[in-house]
Amino acid sequence: MIHITKQQMRQFILHKHGLIGGHKFTGKKGALEFINQAGCIQFDPVDLCGKNAELTLQSRVKGFKKDMLNELLYKDRALFDYPDKQLSIIPTEYWPYFSRLRQAAQENLTRHPEIQEHIESFRSYISENGAICSNDIKLDGTTSWWSAINWSSGGKMSRSVLEQMYSSGDLVVHHKKGARRYYDLAERHFSPVLLKTADPLPDDFAHQKWCIARRIGAAGLLWNRNSDALIGIWGLTASTRSKVFESLLLEGVISEIVAEGRKFYILSKDIPILDEVLKNPPAKIRCEFIAPLDPLMWDRKLINFIFDFHYSWEIYTPPQKRKYGAYVLPILYGENFIGRIEAVCERKTQTLIVKNIWYEDNVKQTAKLKKEVNECVKNFADFNDCGSITWI
Repeated sequence: MIHITKQQMRQFILHKHGLIGGHKFTGKKGALEFINQAGCIQFDPVDLCGKNAELTLQSRVKGFKKDMLNELLYKDRALFDYPDKQLSIIPTEYWPYFSRLRQAAQENLTRHPEIQEHIESFRSYISENGAICSNDIKLDGTTSWWSAINWSSGGKMSRSVLEQMYSSGDLVVHHKKGARRYYDLAERHFSPVLLKTADPLPDDFAHQKWCIARRIGAAGLLWNRNSDALIGIWGLTASTRSKVFESLLLEGVISEIVAEGRKFYILSKDIPILDEVLKNPPAKIRCEFIAPLDPLMWDRKLINFIFDFHYSWEIYTPPQKRKYGAYVLPILYGENFIGRIEAVCERKTQTLIVKNIWYEDNVKQTAKLKKEVNECVKNFADFNDCGSITWI
């Protein structure tokens, strides 16, 4: 058991994420390194100033460009799309660990003969014609369809067939156009050895342990309590969660730290990062805009405890009830969240429109701070391929 201060918690988690000091990750290689470290990053199709996965990487990876992620996914096949922490981007080496989800999806197909009857014809069509989306094959009717990882209520038949084949691992995402997914046969993109590799985990409890350890590593640290960081883990009750934490602790996979009388858990392999933090070395201050579904933000109650910063993503909040804006990004400055920014990319004119910046009440808006924020806005415009910036 290691006792630390709340400030040391902040410093640890930011060093772990590569969000303080010099850049830990650089370029396309750095983007892959961070995703490998996190285990997965969350995908969301909303694109007002970059999609969530892209925003997650731009805050950490020096020189990151959006096409780097597309190359890693659909050219290099170092990553793949699949539900994990909701819809996620995952290192391809983890494909075997999702066998139980694919198997459950396959078993569920017997409940939907209206879908099953089209599987082979879809496979033949894709084999002959290449990647397709749901608009490329017309089928009459709709279906209320459930699989182990997806729910489609009243969806059109062609989409349900494709999503079933994707859920069971017959198909992978070939590429995306906006939010639309194009699917191709998995065997065309992954090696036979990978596709035939058995699930390394013997049972559901082992799978839960694997998932929670990855989520702790992705977030940096977690507590043993109900958390949005643990969404999507099969069969995870409060009792099971406690057993998982206890087992991981006994096995030495995780270590316990205490701050202000509360217990938290980090990966044991991250103790060297904590040791460096405890030496209190000076760190270069950076300003970064953080994605709404960034792994750092997965447990917003935890972020509020550590950083004294309350963040709510208001995209699904009715406009009249929003306190800030629909797509607002937290602003990280040094080891503190100092405010929020709402920026929209106007693609026709290649202009980044800064709608508003809200600073926290206790933040002194010094000339140095404003300069750093303005520089961050410029970098953000460049990330979005915007040649000009308009402040409203």
